[in-house]
Amino acid sequence: MSSTPDPHAQPDFYKDVPLKRLLAWVIDALITLLACIIILPFTAFTGIFFFPFLFLVVGFAYRFVTIANSSATWGMRVFAIELRQSDGGRMTPASAFAHTLGYTLSWTVPVFQLISIVMMAATERGQGLSDHVLGTVMINRRAVIS
Repeated sequence: MSSTPDPHAQPDFYKDVPLKRLLAWVIDALITLLACIIILPFTAFTGIFFFPFLFLVVGFAYRFVTIANSSATWGMRVFAIELRQSDGGRMTPASAFAHTLGYTLSWTVPVFQLISIVMMAATERGQGLSDHVLGTVMINRRAVIS
């Protein structure tokens, strides 16, 4: 059984990860926005009235499916980062669901999102709030040996 890389012994796993997470988040938000715009006509444009909820649901589905399938969203893949479980393994559907739920809840409570951002910038493994609770880490994919 493996575990997550030590940031002192293997710093390449965590190099520039907070910045890459931010840039990946921008790409993922744009993908979610594009998907919502494509879906909008299929709601007879009534989706305009509940657009934030539509964005939340589409974003949840997008994050869950992409993380469950490859431990990374499309934005994360662009920047060669991926999520790993506390044992160092790839994300399972259950862990992807838990991580996505934690991420979504942190967006619904702005104080939690602020705490998460500060934690990503300040902790040695760059873990956000939901990462810390679940024991997951974001690492550089190119440094992955498996």
